[in-house]
Amino acid sequence: MALKQKTKSKIIKFPGSTPNQIKSTKVPPSAELYAALDLGTNSCRMLIAQPNGNQFHVVDSFSKTVQLGAGLEGTGKLSKISMARTIGALMICQRKLRHHSVTRMRLIATEACRRASNAVEFINLIERETGLQLEIIPAEEEARLAVISCAPLVSINTEQLLVVDIGGGSTELVWIDLSEVPKVDRRKAIMKLHLGFGSDNDDFPKAKVVDWISVPLGVATLKEQFNDVTDDSAKFALMSWFFEESLANFAPYKDGIQTKEGFQIVGTSGTVTTVAASHLGLDRYDRGKVDGLRMTSPQIENVIQSYLALGPEGRRMDPRIGKDRHVLIMSGAAILQALMRIWPTDRMSVADRGLREGLLYAQMSQDGVLEEGA
Repeated sequence: MALKQKTKSKIIKFPGSTPNQIKSTKVPPSAELYAALDLGTNSCRMLIAQPNGNQFHVVDSFSKTVQLGAGLEGTGKLSKISMARTIGALMICQRKLRHHSVTRMRLIATEACRRASNAVEFINLIERETGLQLEIIPAEEEARLAVISCAPLVSINTEQLLVVDIGGGSTELVWIDLSEVPKVDRRKAIMKLHLGFGSDNDDFPKAKVVDWISVPLGVATLKEQFNDVTDDSAKFALMSWFFEESLANFAPYKDGIQTKEGFQIVGTSGTVTTVAASHLGLDRYDRGKVDGLRMTSPQIENVIQSYLALGPEGRRMDPRIGKDRHVLIMSGAAILQALMRIWPTDRMSVADRGLREGLLYAQMSQDGVLEEGA
């Protein structure tokens, strides 16, 4: 399988920055480099970046599908072949870190390693083979990182916010009440959540986390639940309703909270960005057109129905979906459809960003190297 390596520089925007700053600011060569690596159930991804005002400047990146969680649902263990694929990808990451002389980094593993009975042995194997020290983070931290990475996409008019991160092995949902935060401070209030969902460290207006949940169903694990169902449409419907049932203990679902004016969903995942690219008719993915795009529930449903009409072979050949995504797109779409069915909206913002961006922001914020911004 070909590696997906992106080396084009880009600026990640945080609250307080302006479009002109994004275009004109040059990163000082003396700025220290930071790295963030996210080892998930399906992919291994890394960013290397420099702080730049109240933003950061990406100087190198890496992404590869490793399918670490393949077979985990049935055996409870990471397979030898999956671990070998993953270590191969991590060796490339290690070389990039060494090439750039990175000293400040966080390297994390998520749901697959949280669930696998042999995860500790695997983490030790990674250190022996690559020298990299990965940490398995709890689900709450994974949810926090997704939230803060998406803060720049939150409208100042948003009062109720749902952040959705559809991963390979789990899906994190965080419902945030911003109604008591002044509009001008709402994005900053979300950024403050990197300190913890229940943090109370200063007098800054608080973003209230109504509830959060980590559902142990992502695009890979949900698909594995229904591998024995051969009918494409029936499998999709079963996956969608099965995911909805898993939200029974999520307070906004249990209490029947309805969407209204001032409600916004921000979705981050390969599923969400693929649906957005399909909606735009992009045969070649363009992050600049996808990140920050707003979609309505009917637009999302139209794309999903077009996927169903294509069938498995049609999806495999569709350039909008891509060869690495076609096998998992319908399980991700089932999750997305369930959420749109429960909380229909005309404001779902698409985020081509996630845990790595959240990790970088948290590290830089902790070190005090990011400016506060206006």
